[in-house]
Amino acid sequence: MDVHSWNEEELAMVTIGFIGLGVMGEPMCRNLARKSGAIVYGFDRVDAPLARLAEVGVISAASLAELARKTDVIFMALPSGKHVLAVCDGDDGLLRYVEARHTIVDLGTSPVQASRELAARFAAKGAAFADAPIARTRQAAEDGTLSVMVGADAATFERLRPLIAMFATDITHCGGVGAGQVVKILNNMVLMQTVVALGEALETAKRAGLDPKLLFETLAKGSADSFALRNHGMKAMLPDTFPERAFSTEYARKDISYALDLARSVQIDLPGAELADRRLGEAIAAGYGDLYWPVLARVIAASRTE
Repeated sequence: MDVHSWNEEELAMVTIGFIGLGVMGEPMCRNLARKSGAIVYGFDRVDAPLARLAEVGVISAASLAELARKTDVIFMALPSGKHVLAVCDGDDGLLRYVEARHTIVDLGTSPVQASRELAARFAAKGAAFADAPIARTRQAAEDGTLSVMVGADAATFERLRPLIAMFATDITHCGGVGAGQVVKILNNMVLMQTVVALGEALETAKRAGLDPKLLFETLAKGSADSFALRNHGMKAMLPDTFPERAFSTEYARKDISYALDLARSVQIDLPGAELADRRLGEAIAAGYGDLYWPVLARVIAASRTE
């Protein structure tokens, strides 16, 4: 089969595996099952998402070995690079079972060097690897309108693009393996620094006697407007609502640590990122680690100068 030009009929012949059916993984897997026409196998430690996905034809794999045996393309939507490494390199990991037909795709945010090292190990087995971290919200995952930043060789990117299009509307080939992670890590770094700035503006406005809702609505009409303002600011910080089962403070700090590691690897100081890391660390120390990460605004709100 010419992997550069899958048509709809050929696409339906590809068998897909999906590992990690959490907040983002479940809707992505659902969109793949609904839209691709392919057979889809799912794997997760929790039974509930597998039961829900069975309604759209996703087959539950009993083990990673079974999933690898029955699939060609394997997507992973896991919380961190450590989880990816455990799934790939554990005692029962994918590296034990992959063959030349396989393409492995990391949809999460992982360290750049770790992605490149994994790619080399899969290549030694004849298998392809791509880092394809996702951006945007859970609703975007449900709607199939995610943004995906892909690091892979050109042939692997072309092979994956029609599948990724089942859950994403913006698909960017950023370069070779690791390049997708670089872009996603920097995306998150900019976002987190912006949210720190929003937290500072919010609390300063309150203490100055200004209506914070008026502040954010007015900022949205000017040059300070942003995705972060409209989502993290207006929907979480203003109402002081930071649920669990959203992107947690622990996960956010993990991502900012990847940015700082990347910065060290290219010998640059990032004091803005260091501030975001500190604020996230303070939020975790205050007991907010499991809450939606814009909760760092509470740490800013509690701060006082001597």
